[in-house]
Amino acid sequence: MKSVHRPASLTDQAVESIRASIISGDLVPGELYTATELGNQLNVSRTPIREALQELARRGLVQIERNRGVRILSTSLQSLIEVFQIRLMLEAPLARRATQLKTAATAAAVEQSYEAFRRAAEGGDPELVLRADRDFHRTLLAGAGNDKANQLLSEQRDFVLQTGVGTVPTSRTAQECFEDHRDIMEAFREGLDAEVGSALARHISHTATMLITQETRDRPEFADARSTEAIDWLVH
Repeated sequence: MKSVHRPASLTDQAVESIRASIISGDLVPGELYTATELGNQLNVSRTPIREALQELARRGLVQIERNRGVRILSTSLQSLIEVFQIRLMLEAPLARRATQLKTAATAAAVEQSYEAFRRAAEGGDPELVLRADRDFHRTLLAGAGNDKANQLLSEQRDFVLQTGVGTVPTSRTAQECFEDHRDIMEAFREGLDAEVGSALARHISHTATMLITQETRDRPEFADARSTEAIDWLVH
């Protein structure tokens, strides 16, 4: 694990360093680590480590066990399903509203984020593509004017990114990920609000199914037939 250096916030640096170690597998899911142990590895005092662990617990990446330490959490099937359920409940209606309220400024912002997504896909870097994907959704939904809903959705999408679980490049290429958004963008350009909502719901459902199938290969507990039903009832 890389040591944390000043002058940036020690807590923020500790959050990012611990998060990166969780994603890379250096910190093992299910294992218990003490704040002292992590602090020694990062060369950071206990206070910023405790604050970092509290933030990571809020994000759902670790579980703090009083007087024992912190346990690294693995992404459960239920947590993934709940993230995608929340996205389906909120993103489709917000996308419809953003299309209805579209202005020259919001349209330009969406076009810019879509172009950034295209460039990231052409570059092929999985992490950049998944972040460009997130940013495109965030920019599109910002046009609906509901900051609280968008903040909640940002946390849900970031949760999946922070766990290191993604469909690119395991289940689809960077370009295929980008192409899966084409009908959303085309409907938005045409101002077809109902079609934007339907296209976005299709995309989220498709991604959820792909991700669950992907994780099932290495984690048999994900092979639950009810997972598809848990997603599909929000689409049909």
